[in-house]
Amino acid sequence: MPGESIRAAKNPSSFPIARYRGVTERRLALTDPAVHVVTDFAFQPPLTVPGELPIDDALREMIRTGVRALLVVRDEVVTGLITSYDIQGERPLQFLTQSAYRRHDEIEVGHIMTPWERVPTLDWQALGHARVSDLAAFFGSTAATHVVMVEHTDQGSTAVRGLISRTRLARQLGHSI
Repeated sequence: MPGESIRAAKNPSSFPIARYRGVTERRLALTDPAVHVVTDFAFQPPLTVPGELPIDDALREMIRTGVRALLVVRDEVVTGLITSYDIQGERPLQFLTQSAYRRHDEIEVGHIMTPWERVPTLDWQALGHARVSDLAAFFGSTAATHVVMVEHTDQGSTAVRGLISRTRLARQLGHSI
């Protein structure tokens, strides 16, 4: 008879809601291909915010989505990068002391983001030949918390292809960088 293999469950008086566990990240070795660390925007859409967004809203979006960096865009063109470290660190206070603004809630993403020309980038094609050890060495030589991958097309244009997080790399290696 149809449906005989399905049985009703007895409900206890209370039980917890199952929690989202997220994607399990596998441990990496220094000899693994570097592409294992990249959030590849060809498969996972980038999280973006406009420069006019208040920084507290951007931080809430980071918390909601479980990320620590957002690309800042204007008309679908990347203009910068904002991280939770930028928002929760010294940049808002520095901005307030150097501007006519007086309140934290007046600060927008564009005021404290890292402008695109100063965002650390690596070439997507070169990453195809790199190992995790190369990324660890790169992060060891910089204070950057994130690096953006850029891809050069045959037509001569450049597009943002992905993002690499220092924290994620360290977590996957099992030690700090």
